[in-house]
Amino acid sequence: MFDWLKKKTTPEKPIQQAPEILGLRLGGAFELDDLKLRLIEPDLVIEGASRTQLIKAVGEVQLDEQTRLLRYYTDDDGFIQVLTHGQTEADVSEVKLYYFYDTKPIDTESEWKHLLHNQIVQPTWELEGHTFEKVWDNSRPVAMTEKTWLENGSISETDQFVMIYEREIGNDIFECLLVAGEEKIIHNRAERSLATSTGINLSPTDFKLIG
Repeated sequence: MFDWLKKKTTPEKPIQQAPEILGLRLGGAFELDDLKLRLIEPDLVIEGASRTQLIKAVGEVQLDEQTRLLRYYTDDDGFIQVLTHGQTEADVSEVKLYYFYDTKPIDTESEWKHLLHNQIVQPTWELEGHTFEKVWDNSRPVAMTEKTWLENGSISETDQFVMIYEREIGNDIFECLLVAGEEKIIHNRAERSLATSTGINLSPTDFKLIG
């Protein structure tokens, strides 16, 4: 009887909520500055970016004890990425808008190893006739794990092996290229892919919250 009472009164562990920052949150919405996009979009790989976007998922990458990447995935095949070195808005050092460019499945173990050892890290990366130069000094992809919250309440984890490239499009504006080998374990089986995304820096005036 007393064991039964103990079980009934044991508090349930709280469900970890998707992180929020700069007002960005799961289920929220924001609006991009139309004038800026109209001025620079012709020079970008990104095209047709929706000015109003809904946040459908949130990802968190813990880079070290203080540093995190927060990613707010939208209904327009893109995401806002926030680099922060603490828990407050004052700790934010960088905000970028990325759009997915391509995702290719990696079916075999040999293809996956070749991708990690020989493909992701290059001195330069060519995309649509543009040359992007490697940003990080690493000779191997940078490993990170993203925890992702979806609107339906599910939470998943994805291992990512990343390199960043960039090119200048003029007026000290840079377009970034994020190249990532991604691995997710589903039902004890690895699902792998090579994902490429291009992005630009956002200033506080480049977007506003609308929900």
